[in-house]
Amino acid sequence: APDQLPAPPAIAHQSGGCGVAGGRMTDTRRRVKVYTLNEDRQWDDRGTGHVSSCYVERLKGMSLLVRAESDGSLLLESKINPNTAYQKQQDTLIVWSEAENYDLALSFQEKAGCDEIWEKICQVQGKDPSVDITQDLVDESEEERFDDMSSPGLELPSCELSRLEEIAELVASSLPSPLRREKLALALENEGYIKKLLEIFHVCEDLENIEGLHHLYEIIKGIFLLNRTALFEVMFSEECIMDVIGCLEYDPSLSQSRKHREFLTKTAKFKEVIPISDPELKQKIHQTYRVQYIQDMVLPTPSVFEENMLSTLHSFIFFNKVEIVGMLQEDEKFLTDLFAQLTDEATDEEKRQELVNFLKEFCAFSQTLQPQNRDAFFKTLSNMGILPALEVILGMDDAQVRSAATDIFSYLVEYNPSMVREFVMQEAQQNDDDILLINLIIEHMICDTDPELGGAVLLMGLLRTLVDPENMLATANKTEKTEFLGFFYKHCMHVLTAPLLANTTEDKPSKDDFQTAQLLALILELLTFCVEHHTYHIKNYIINKDILRRVLVLMASKHAFLALCALRFKRKIIGLKDEFYNRYIMKSFLFEPVVKAFLNNGSRYNLMNSAIIEMFEFIRVEDIKSLTAHVIENYWKALEDVDYVQTFKGLKLRFEQQRERQDNPKLDSMRSILRNHRYRRDARTLEDEEEMWFNTDEDDMEDGEAVVPPSDKTKNDEDIMDPISKFMERKKLKESEEKEVLLKTNLSGRQSPSFKLSFSSGTKSNLTSQSSASNLPGSPGSPGSPGSPGSPGSVSKSTSQMAAITTKVILNGL
Repeated sequence: APDQLPAPPAIAHQSGGCGVAGGRMTDTRRRVKVYTLNEDRQWDDRGTGHVSSCYVERLKGMSLLVRAESDGSLLLESKINPNTAYQKQQDTLIVWSEAENYDLALSFQEKAGCDEIWEKICQVQGKDPSVDITQDLVDESEEERFDDMSSPGLELPSCELSRLEEIAELVASSLPSPLRREKLALALENEGYIKKLLEIFHVCEDLENIEGLHHLYEIIKGIFLLNRTALFEVMFSEECIMDVIGCLEYDPSLSQSRKHREFLTKTAKFKEVIPISDPELKQKIHQTYRVQYIQDMVLPTPSVFEENMLSTLHSFIFFNKVEIVGMLQEDEKFLTDLFAQLTDEATDEEKRQELVNFLKEFCAFSQTLQPQNRDAFFKTLSNMGILPALEVILGMDDAQVRSAATDIFSYLVEYNPSMVREFVMQEAQQNDDDILLINLIIEHMICDTDPELGGAVLLMGLLRTLVDPENMLATANKTEKTEFLGFFYKHCMHVLTAPLLANTTEDKPSKDDFQTAQLLALILELLTFCVEHHTYHIKNYIINKDILRRVLVLMASKHAFLALCALRFKRKIIGLKDEFYNRYIMKSFLFEPVVKAFLNNGSRYNLMNSAIIEMFEFIRVEDIKSLTAHVIENYWKALEDVDYVQTFKGLKLRFEQQRERQDNPKLDSMRSILRNHRYRRDARTLEDEEEMWFNTDEDDMEDGEAVVPPSDKTKNDEDIMDPISKFMERKKLKESEEKEVLLKTNLSGRQSPSFKLSFSSGTKSNLTSQSSASNLPGSPGSPGSPGSPGSPGSVSKSTSQMAAITTKVILNGL
């Protein structure tokens, strides 16, 4: 059965003529689970209810109905089609296909109920209830169908050593035809043939008859491909399964036989970490392990045509696992003992390792459960105290135990991150930061000894899930996002950023080996995610701890991937277009490491070059005024020679347009009016003007004089035209004396750090900040620096009027 079903609550009789035997919905014989097969060939649980069979007028025939035991709603209404192939498996399963690629299964709590419904189905289809399948699965050619129907059944050769080759040929010839496969399967079931074959196997091994063993391999492999549950139940029984595995050791395509039985009996040991008292459960665990071993290791990889022939084997394993988890879950004493020993300090290390490995395997089995069953499973583990137990285990020295505990933790986070968050916030009220569960996870990520950091990558993904606001709950009383992020930034963020801060105390990374670079790249990836998804928490942390300046130290790393991670972190911040971040960047001159990296990269056309240019292009396209001014004022000399892209010249143009608008506020307002169409007359006025225009005679216009609409007469013409005239005059002046004006308006007079370029070996260049004595406030012909006391008054009277205006505007803008 796919699941162990507890006794149902009493349910009132359902009216409508489709009652179950005795008219009682409380009859556990008819209690079933409804399953459908999904695209991944996994069974989905559609609910638990009670099955009945009756005539349904709408469907015009006898039908199977399943009503939910919770609310009496209809889970299934399926007409028993005379041509549909129904199959009975494992005494408590009925499986059939409603349509192409839509398979259904009813899993009964009791065999008696399954037999009753099976008889109803066979009665409708006119079949003998002793059969396990009611129809042939695939249509065949008329000739083949006639041949098969003319013979009442398939007659097997007598099971003798001398006839093994004949039997092998018969099995091989039957596999392509579904009709012959069906008849072969029935013959094998009815005559107890498999046990006779296994007796011959012992004879062949004793006689070392290799040819006979090769034939037996082909026969047993063919029986697997018949895909029959009834045959599997015989083959996987306690008395037969090891002999079946023995037959599959003698693959004719291999020069030497495999030692599968030796591995299962001597190497693979069944460990009862907690004694299992139920013999049925113990037998089921043994059987499932061996069948899984046959599927994964013994049977050859199926071809494309054989893959679907083993679907029943997959289902056999799946339902066994579901049953094992259900039986263990119901055994409260077993789970109580398990968690008690896990957390007991007296438990020795070897025993604890076995307990953790069992729990890991238990969680892995739970992945076969349907969502509602998985919910119940993890709630049971949570109530038993799995998270405190994991916290104890993760603090141990044994690397294998910690690794298994990490896998268990990943199952919990993927299932329900809110449950984990709630636990860590509660424990923060009682414990120090060092022993918090999340901090233990971060420490394991940082201390991963794997050169490729495989474990660290997994843990980083789990942390990302935990801090992702997308899966956080919001209720009327509290917001999980606010509470948890407040907790995380207070108690955990300093642990996460510790390696970053420790490695960036100088102008370049203090450790720049590959493993350290990989770890820092992981940390930066998580911080970048936080910048994108967290708002004021990460902003406060970055600005207060000066995180961006420390991150940009990594731009000097010899590992390009790490430098790009640092750049991506800054790019994500700039992409937010947040003035708090922008002021922080400008105040700390945090474009300097980026410009240095750009110049050190030289003329190489690579990802670093493209990424840096894209960042400046974003500033230009989005017209981030504060950053545009900051970049041009402080780094223009270093970037002005870059002409293979127009990004930096475009930034300079943006900057100059800003200055012009600051020079002429009236012009700026006029541009805004024209650009945004804010100055609009109402529709009636526009219609009057258009009519007047068309009614005006050309003769009425003297010397090309334009007709001015009356509504504009009232406007102050001088106010509008004056700044435009001045703008046109200045534009003509610029066109005629471009070089001279550029010289006058250059940034050389600014007191913000100017930069000189020093090239070594003709490839590298360094930006060094210096204070230029020639540009001190008060120097003739130079504007004062931003923030310098007395700058405006210190400008020489001989300075041109343009320079004075420029100085005034820039000071006002800053």
